[in-house]
Amino acid sequence: MASSLSKSPHCLLILSLITLTILIPFANSLTNNNENEMILSQKSELKSLCKTTPYPNDCLNTLKLTLSLNLPLNFLNFLLQSLQNALSEATKLSYVFDTTTHYNLIEKQRGALQDCKELHQISLLSLKRSVSEVKSSNLTDARAFLSASLTNRETCLEGLASASGPQKRVLIRSIFDAYKHVSNSLSMLSDGSGGSGVARGSYSHGVMLAPALSDGPASRGVPPPSWWSSSLDSKILGGDEDYGGGWEGDEGETIIVAADGSGDFTSVQEGVNFAPNNSEYRTFIYVRKGVYEENVEIPSNKPNIVLLGDGSDVTIITGNRSVADGWTTFRSATVAVSGEGFLARDITFANTAGAEKHQAVALRINADLTAVYRCTILGYQDTLYVHSFRQFYRECDIYGTVDYIFGNAAVILQGCNVVSRMPLPGQHTVITAQSRDMPDENTGIVLQNCTVLATEELYGNKTRVRSYLGRPWKPYARTVYIESYIDDFIDAKGWVKWSSNDDELGLNSLYYGEFDNRGPGSITGGRVNWGGYHVMDYYDAANFTVSEFIVGEAWLDSTSFPYDEGI
Repeated sequence: MASSLSKSPHCLLILSLITLTILIPFANSLTNNNENEMILSQKSELKSLCKTTPYPNDCLNTLKLTLSLNLPLNFLNFLLQSLQNALSEATKLSYVFDTTTHYNLIEKQRGALQDCKELHQISLLSLKRSVSEVKSSNLTDARAFLSASLTNRETCLEGLASASGPQKRVLIRSIFDAYKHVSNSLSMLSDGSGGSGVARGSYSHGVMLAPALSDGPASRGVPPPSWWSSSLDSKILGGDEDYGGGWEGDEGETIIVAADGSGDFTSVQEGVNFAPNNSEYRTFIYVRKGVYEENVEIPSNKPNIVLLGDGSDVTIITGNRSVADGWTTFRSATVAVSGEGFLARDITFANTAGAEKHQAVALRINADLTAVYRCTILGYQDTLYVHSFRQFYRECDIYGTVDYIFGNAAVILQGCNVVSRMPLPGQHTVITAQSRDMPDENTGIVLQNCTVLATEELYGNKTRVRSYLGRPWKPYARTVYIESYIDDFIDAKGWVKWSSNDDELGLNSLYYGEFDNRGPGSITGGRVNWGGYHVMDYYDAANFTVSEFIVGEAWLDSTSFPYDEGI
């Protein structure tokens, strides 16, 4: 019987159907189980990721929102949702700023509220660009934009610290709440290398960190200046009054500023104001020799401005704003740059307020992909404010007393003369004050192949005035000296705490490094014994080069300024 049934075609068909009826639900069950297990695994991984962020509860709320929207549960969607939350909260904060006035917020320092509003608008744009960069898998740029946004937050809070009035508490709480998701998003983008991590193209949470700069000069309409044309020396620097130079029409403009009235304008700010808004091409502002006593602001809607002088010894832009006179540090700058793609060459930027006026900035840059060549930056305390984004300085002379290269940009100074001046009685000189506030920020100050010197007056008093390479403004401060000459006025300890009291904040979390320096002040045997101080090897130092730290080959070629890619 069994044999005959097994040979019957009808019976075989029935047996096959019975088998499929049994196996299909079983197979579906296995598939569903596998999918459920995968979802649970992904959810567990994202929960673990939240634990490592600065604000885990807000991160978990992002996870719940991602689930409620029925989005595929993966790192990329989770990150994008976190960024969208950041953008949404930042937009709400804009309304709070708009409704804050000088009647309900009383400023002790002029410009505090204006600083906040201006910086927040830059942060909003940076957040939007971060979303775009993440969608195109360019996480390197996204990290730069998020790091700058957090720097903007800190600058705003510093300005508001001395303010008063009924709106102050509401405003500060709103700022903290709005930027929680920014901090979390940046934490998710961390390359996992902690205090010194700058690796490019690193693998992070299953997403490749792309090295390309998708929105830099190389991919826009900015033509490379081969300085700046073959006619430059003979026509512009030669003093041809009628020469307009550069490109015309849609391919850029040239504006001539001359103090003697022989150009288009007599002030640099007038030239900046005349420059086209949001131009994809470079606008050259040629500043003829002369002393220009003015404060110049290049706003974020004026990208690709190039300031070209007749030489740093004869083209001088000078001001004297200071914190002592009631300005915020941010607003005290003689020249302040928020326009992306800014270039400067052969000009002096000076703040003459003097050491007794304390914080007084000569040049402040809070703009991405900026470069300064053969310029002098002259001041006392807080001379050069490398505020945020990616910056490069080549063959510049920088003078100051205390914290005179400071900020939270990802910045490299190459071949510069860094000169400490005589400070006020009782002060010591400090070259750098870096303000990295999170280990995930891709920021730091790098001095490569520079010459660290003192003025004759300071040399004459070096036995009673101590001088240092840097001090930590924030707990994750990061500064390195590579292949530089350091003269003997620098104290054997090299580095100093932020304050004179027994403050250990940041001494183990900061990253201070020295590699292959020379000169009598470069001996590392007597340096501080902090956990965050490092005598670097070649591989450590290579992380802080132009090619790795600021991805310079992607955008510096368009400037035609010289640079060294590596060690």
